[in-house]
Amino acid sequence: MHDKKAVRAEVMAIYDELAIRPLTRKCESRTTCCRFRLTGRTPLLTKGEAIVAAIGVRASGRTKIKAHREGACPLLDDTGCCSIYQSRPFGCRTHFCDAAGGVWPRKAIQDLIHRLEDLDERLGGDGSRPLEGAVAAELA
Repeated sequence: MHDKKAVRAEVMAIYDELAIRPLTRKCESRTTCCRFRLTGRTPLLTKGEAIVAAIGVRASGRTKIKAHREGACPLLDDTGCCSIYQSRPFGCRTHFCDAAGGVWPRKAIQDLIHRLEDLDERLGGDGSRPLEGAVAAELA
């Protein structure tokens, strides 16, 4: 068992460091990038990210997630907005939205990716997994 508060603090520190990097991004919550069937892309989460996302899901009042009928992110709420925006995964912050500024160059975030991977290993994770399964496993 791991201390979820400590895991959350470590992951959020990585997200906070990403936010102060000089590459400008402007998410306007359009959620086009959250339409996985349309984009053909689904974020992959490490165990730490999945724990943080699950904490966000619980904070939104949900205890489980299910596949979205239109192939969109299962973390969207009834209004079509991200229900865990502050806890959204690294991939959602760096890879999925052309309107927000496009894909971050890997060299600009490689150190943060390594920190998430190192945490995954310490937590006994098995590498990055698709969002829905990773979060559902942490909610179970």
